[in-house]
Amino acid sequence: SSGINAEYGGGKTSVEEHREHGGDTSVDVSYHYLRFFEPSDERLAQIKEQYESGVLLTGELKKLLIDNITEYVKEFQERRAMVTPDVLEKFMSRHPMDL
Repeated sequence: SSGINAEYGGGKTSVEEHREHGGDTSVDVSYHYLRFFEPSDERLAQIKEQYESGVLLTGELKKLLIDNITEYVKEFQERRAMVTPDVLEKFMSRHPMDL
C-alpha cells in the first residue's frame, strides 16, 4: 500500500493501547507534515496534546493532515488559474535593474 495511510505513525498497536499511552509526535510522519500545513500554531499545539494524550487517534491525525493538504492544494489551484499567458509573459520578461 502507498500514500499517507501507509506512512509510519507514532500511534500504538491497538486503539486501547493508544488511548492509554498516547502517540509519539516525535516519530509520526503525519504530525511532522502537519507542522508545515497547519496554519495555526495554537491548533497545532492542541493537536499535539490530544495525540500524545491518546484523545486523538492515528487515523484521525491523518484525516486532519489530508484536510489541510486538500485545502492548500485547492487554494494553490485557484491562484494558478489566475495566471494567464499575459501574466506569465510579464513575469518572465527582462526588467532593467536599478542599481
